[in-house]
Amino acid sequence: MEAATKKQLQALAVRIRMAALEAIHSLGSGHLGGALSIADVLAALYGGEMKVDVNNPKWPERDKLVCSKGHAGPAVYGTLAVKGYFPYEELKTLNRPGTRLPSHCDRNKTPGVDMTTGSLGQGTSLACGMALGDRLKGRDARTFLIVGDGESNEGQVWEAMAFAAAKGLDNLVVLLDWNKRQLDGWTEDVYPMGDYVAKFEAFGFDTVKVDGNDVEAVAQALERTRRRGGKPYAIVLDTVKGAGIQEVADTAMNHSIPVSDEQFERWTAQLKAELEGLEG
Repeated sequence: MEAATKKQLQALAVRIRMAALEAIHSLGSGHLGGALSIADVLAALYGGEMKVDVNNPKWPERDKLVCSKGHAGPAVYGTLAVKGYFPYEELKTLNRPGTRLPSHCDRNKTPGVDMTTGSLGQGTSLACGMALGDRLKGRDARTFLIVGDGESNEGQVWEAMAFAAAKGLDNLVVLLDWNKRQLDGWTEDVYPMGDYVAKFEAFGFDTVKVDGNDVEAVAQALERTRRRGGKPYAIVLDTVKGAGIQEVADTAMNHSIPVSDEQFERWTAQLKAELEGLEG
């Protein structure tokens, strides 16, 4: 990857973090840790990998995103706002009466959201159906599924993975956000799932593991999924919950946290400084 391209993706990831922080601060608290951990993969997806049209969000031939961990909606909303799907100022209406930005993703309300999610595990089945539907309709479109590691405690996740492999859905890319924490604590303490790479491979996926907070590594892993080799793809994203804001990453229980005015100003200043360093 050229240095300029990498900086562009890194800058987009910072902007996504700033936007997610803006939305959550407007409400006073929210699912900040898991939103921050997926900023880099969203930057890689919307920074060039996905085939989308901001002026035609429901274009049938588009690539589609399913954020099964729907509570990370602020990161998705932040991405869509930065890309121009709706006005940036609308982020401040998160989960307010009449908003188009509910606490969990809703395809009937938010421009650019491809599937309603939030009931953990169900997004995986929905993504499989979307990928199969595109194939049956002869569309050259891919479905990208973001699923949480805590969410993967749900049996439905693995039923969906078995289905995807059985149907040879090579237009499905599963992105496992392995940030190692869930609502009640560390995933290894709550409900250990073993080796995710070995698990996906056993289910019949073409699988790799990368540093999920490194946009270049993520982009390279996504590039190889264009091959359409007859198998669904899985990318295990080794991430940090709260990545990009060190104080959040260092907070033990950072699944959902309050964001004070002072914290918002300080963290935004840190992100702006990082952005200036990337964009000169």
